[in-house]
Amino acid sequence: MTGRVDIKNLSFGYTDKIEDLIFSDIHITLKPGEVFCLLGPNGSGKSTLLKCIARLLKPATGRVTIDGEDLTAMSPGHIAGKLGYVPQSLVSAFPFTVEEIVIMGRASQISMISSPSRQDKDKARDSMEKIGIAHLARRPCNRLSGGEWQMVLIARALTQSPRVLLLDEPTSHLDLGNQVKILEKVNSLSKEGITIIMASHFPDHAFLNADQVGILKGRSMKALGKPDKVLTEEVLFATYGIHIRVIEVLDGINRKICVPVLKRNESMKENS
Repeated sequence: MTGRVDIKNLSFGYTDKIEDLIFSDIHITLKPGEVFCLLGPNGSGKSTLLKCIARLLKPATGRVTIDGEDLTAMSPGHIAGKLGYVPQSLVSAFPFTVEEIVIMGRASQISMISSPSRQDKDKARDSMEKIGIAHLARRPCNRLSGGEWQMVLIARALTQSPRVLLLDEPTSHLDLGNQVKILEKVNSLSKEGITIIMASHFPDHAFLNADQVGILKGRSMKALGKPDKVLTEEVLFATYGIHIRVIEVLDGINRKICVPVLKRNESMKENS
C-alpha cells in the first residue's frame, strides 16, 4: 500500500529572517490511509503549512516525501499523481459545469493546445461517482450549495488518483449536516487507503475521524499524537484561550466531545 508521508524539519517564512518564520521544525509521519487533523487558532499557519506540503510554497528548510520520494525532485505532473490539494476557498467567476470543474483536476496531464481526452473525461466521471456527485455533472457551479461545491473540489483533486489528499478547512462555512457528509467522505477515502491531512478549526473533528492530531501555534507544533492523548482540557485552553470541557459520551457514540464553557455560565455557577 502506498501513501506514506514523512515531513521532516519543515519551516517557512516570507523573508530570510528567523524571527519572521511562520513555523519551524515541523515533523509529521503518517502511515498509508491515516487521517491527520491539523488544529490551531486563526493565523497560526495551518493553510501555509498545507501549501508547503503541496509545494505551492517553497519551504525555507526541510523536506516532504511520499513513499520515500522527495517532492522537491518531482515534476508538477508527478506531484499531482501523488498528492491532491483542496484549498480553503475557491470561487469560480464563470458558470462552469461541475463536470468541467472536475476535469480541470487533470490539467497537469493536458497540454495547453489540447482538449481533455476520453481518458480525462472517464477519470472525472469516476471521481464524481466516488464522491457521489455524478448526478450534478451538468449543473453550473454557481447553482451549487456550499456542501455540494466542497464535494466538487474534492472530486477534482481525486482525478489524478492521488495517494495523499490535503484538505484546507473543508467544513468551513458549512451547516452541521454538510459538515458530517464531508467527514464521512473523509472516512471512506481513508478506508480506501488514501492518506489525508485535514486542517480544521474544530477539535471535535479530530475525535470523530483522526488517527493523529497536531496543534500548530506560536511557530511550532505544540502537541502531536493520538487525539485521546493530545486533546486535553489543559492543551485546548493553551491553544484557544478559553475553557473547553472534554467529555466522554457513551450510549453507542463512544467518543469524546469538546464543550466550550461560556463565561456567563461560570459566573452563574459561582452565584448559585
